[in-house]
Amino acid sequence: MTDLAPDFRLPRRYVRLDTILRLRWLAVLGQLATIFIVSEGLDFEVPVIPCVVIIGLSSLLNLVLQIRFNPVHRLAPRYAAALLALNIAELAALLFLTGGLQNPFSFLFLAPVLISATALPTRITLALGLFAAACASLLGFYHLPLPWNGDEPLVLPATYMIAVWLSIVLAIGVTSLYAFQVTEEARKLSDALAATELVLTREQHLTAIDGLAAAAAHELGTPLATIFLISRELEQAIEAKGLDEHARGDLRTLREQAQRCREILAKITQLSSQGAPFDRMPLSTLIEETVAPHRDFGIAIKVRIALSQEAEPVGMRNPAILYGVGNILENAVDFARERVEVNAWWNASTVEIVISDDGPGIAPDILKRIGEPYLTRRRSGETGGGLGLGVFIARTLLERTGAKVSFNNRTFPDHGAIVTIVWPRSSFESSEVPSAVLP
Repeated sequence: MTDLAPDFRLPRRYVRLDTILRLRWLAVLGQLATIFIVSEGLDFEVPVIPCVVIIGLSSLLNLVLQIRFNPVHRLAPRYAAALLALNIAELAALLFLTGGLQNPFSFLFLAPVLISATALPTRITLALGLFAAACASLLGFYHLPLPWNGDEPLVLPATYMIAVWLSIVLAIGVTSLYAFQVTEEARKLSDALAATELVLTREQHLTAIDGLAAAAAHELGTPLATIFLISRELEQAIEAKGLDEHARGDLRTLREQAQRCREILAKITQLSSQGAPFDRMPLSTLIEETVAPHRDFGIAIKVRIALSQEAEPVGMRNPAILYGVGNILENAVDFARERVEVNAWWNASTVEIVISDDGPGIAPDILKRIGEPYLTRRRSGETGGGLGLGVFIARTLLERTGAKVSFNNRTFPDHGAIVTIVWPRSSFESSEVPSAVLP
């Protein structure tokens, strides 16, 4: 019921070299095509040679990187940022030769910053955004005339140029922030689901071990009974013939140890039949199994199971349900002051478990977002603080079994949190145990 050790919030953000090289080759082809169309197709006066030299240097760098490194090589963030900064500088040089911000392709300053926002750390994206904005600002003052076919060069009003500059700067900031937020949410969800799969796998392994223990108890019972029977007969035969007392003692010890093994296996078999931990378990057994590990922490846990005319629901010993309910109960014990209540009832169509505590409750700002990954009720530095994945994992696993999980606070003047878990009875009693978390 504890958070996982790896810190899934800090993934290493490495970009493949092949990804950046593909983008750079695409930029080279696009720039060459644009120069050819403008100079030959539109018959504009374009400084072709300087532009081709700049593009050629970019192509040469691409070739060197492609030959020197394996395409699947992953770049550290600073090296990826350096290549993206070169893209910005190259674009700024071409725009300087072809009209500066008057050139409609000046909005391509957005591309490297957007790539950084989706793949690189925030500080690097901020630095690239400032570099792109600085280049755009310089191009507003220093640039060669825009290629044009008229006798007079095209001169746009200063107010319009300021608006173009402002739109580029704002577009860099707003679109990069949006791309970063969307990518970060997707990354968090992916990492949290990976952690959820690890938890479910661990719980399934524990269930498999329980099953092996039950199978061992069943299979070993017959040979142990045979050993016990033969040792007793040999002991009686030796005693009847008055043979070596030492051999009789060894046989007696062998019979006693065989009997002890039979008693141990009988306890395991009895546990299987009473608590049904290896096959199916009623709702009351499920609650008792999740409550038992938390009874000795100074918090009173009161269990109430409402009687019903309907038979008590019985389901598989599902690791997802055990972990989900257990994790929510653990949170309730952590935040409770004196007591935690676990109420359960059922009817012909639904099964419901309600876990409540008398703690401070859930803060309103957290209550709106409860169940999101990396969201924790504990303050920074507080004892027992984790990654904020516990509730997310519990909710994901429970919803995977068909449950609906809701979080609320008690009505004033009472205080504390209330978590309600409701299954359709058919889902709770289903024999399906999920093997994966991802949809």
